Amino acid sequence: MIAETILEQLGGRRFLAMTGAKKLTVADSGLNFVLPSNFAKDGINVVRITLTPADDYTVEFIRIGRAPRYTTTQVREATGVYCDNLRDVFTYTTGLDTSL
Repeated sequence: MIAETILEQLGGRRFLAMTGAKKLTVADSGLNFVLPSNFAKDGINVVRITLTPADDYTVEFIRIGRAPRYTTTQVREATGVYCDNLRDVFTYTTGLDTSL
């Protein structure tokens, strides 16, 4: 339920079409998804959005390297993000628009 709500707050199907997000997975209290390689700013290819007990979100922007090392680097973390700012934080950090 939480993951579905997060996806709707991001823009639903339009968000998926505009960003190319795929491999959506439900986390304990959030949503994870993969972005196409070399599509977003700073090589960001994984986004993890988690609902906190304060009823806001923590958004992690991650870059996972290629085989054989698969090095994981957290590019940026935004804390205290409210639902009405979720799209803006995503767009600012990745450079990808969430809708037309």
